[in-house]
Amino acid sequence: MRRLLYAITVLCSMVILTGCGIGQSEKEAVQNAGDTAKELFQEDHTMDTNHELDTFAIYVPRGLDVSKEEESNVILKDGNQTYIVFYNELEGPKSKLSYHTAAAKKDEALLLKAFKDKNKFGYIRIMPPNESDRYELQIGVGGVKITTNTPKRKLDSDADAMMKMARSIALENSETTQK
Repeated sequence: MRRLLYAITVLCSMVILTGCGIGQSEKEAVQNAGDTAKELFQEDHTMDTNHELDTFAIYVPRGLDVSKEEESNVILKDGNQTYIVFYNELEGPKSKLSYHTAAAKKDEALLLKAFKDKNKFGYIRIMPPNESDRYELQIGVGGVKITTNTPKRKLDSDADAMMKMARSIALENSETTQK
């Protein structure tokens, strides 16, 4: 009976750790984040905005708070994690400007993947972990670039949230850039 209880406890612990991303290898975590970004980028529907700023509208996921707002930058916070949102309103949703800047470090990146369709251009870049074991995650769509430093276990969920935010800005505000 003790052995059975021990085996069940070990099995449950492994399932929980794997489900939380702790058991994922770096390669798996990076690949999953890239796949998530691509999948969300390719969605046809626009992302509804839920936060009006002075110069643009944005979808802000639950749990994130606007910490600072400037004309083309917004700082979002989730506890001690910071997300830096940059929006160049002169660049349309098909712009590759931010991507070319990100690609300058492609030799250092764990992942640099570009996506495009007839209406927009986007990318994801993941840099190796820093001394705090946090990965620099950058996602862009057109003139929108969002960057954060995140632990391996949050790469996928942050890629999800960041692509939704980037798409919301790039597509919601594209009407003004295309006139």
